[in-house]
Amino acid sequence: MPQSHRMQLQGSRKMEFKGKFWHETCFVCQRCQKPIGTEPLISKENGNYCVPCFQKLFAHLCVSCKKEITTGGVNVRDQPWHRECFLCAGCKKPLSGQRFISKDERPYCVACFSNLFAEKCAACTQPITAFGGATFVSFEERQWHRNCFNCGKCGVSLVGQGFLTQRDGIFCRDCGLEA
Repeated sequence: MPQSHRMQLQGSRKMEFKGKFWHETCFVCQRCQKPIGTEPLISKENGNYCVPCFQKLFAHLCVSCKKEITTGGVNVRDQPWHRECFLCAGCKKPLSGQRFISKDERPYCVACFSNLFAEKCAACTQPITAFGGATFVSFEERQWHRNCFNCGKCGVSLVGQGFLTQRDGIFCRDCGLEA
């Protein structure tokens, strides 16, 4: 057999991968052309890549830190995040696997969203949220938790009842007529 048709160059090892053979110096990364040898490799689209090159070419970039996502990660509304980067924009606690709400393209935990953006109850001033089937009463520009919508004088519930308003107060008919 002529010297040029030999599988192995002198001093070079023969490499085998997926049923194909290469000289050790010919088995290189498709991108950087460095010999792969026995280093970890990733094969894609008929090319073999060293891990750093594969990540640069094919890995998704985290929306938050702009670095490659090499393992794991979460996909939220078609945007990739590292699990450790997917944090509440308010309190910075991890949101992966938690309920969250987006506002202006930023994720918030339910508590932060409620405190920052939800309407406040006219009686107790706590946030009014619709989570968990909570109901509320709305009248003109004000809102109340259902259990806070009470007469300002006698405390009777005004839900489903007629009521009167005077300045900032709400009253049952009897107390409203007395005032």
